[in-house]
Amino acid sequence: MIVTATEFKSNLGKYLEMAASQDIFITKNGKSIARLTSPAVDKLALLDDLAGIVPEDRAMDETIIREERLSRQ
Repeated sequence: MIVTATEFKSNLGKYLEMAASQDIFITKNGKSIARLTSPAVDKLALLDDLAGIVPEDRAMDETIIREERLSRQ
């Protein structure tokens, strides 16, 4: 969701609740200045875990990638 800084300040509680389920992008003068995201999912760690498990010569969908990752644990 994208909101202006003014809207965000006016309705902080509402957007804090929404951040639990989706990223909130805050803009000022039409430019993105911040992103509010849930700490429950460390997205960078998730990307690090997925890096390198998909061979370049194979087309894989999300299910196959998940199964591949689980088989390596």
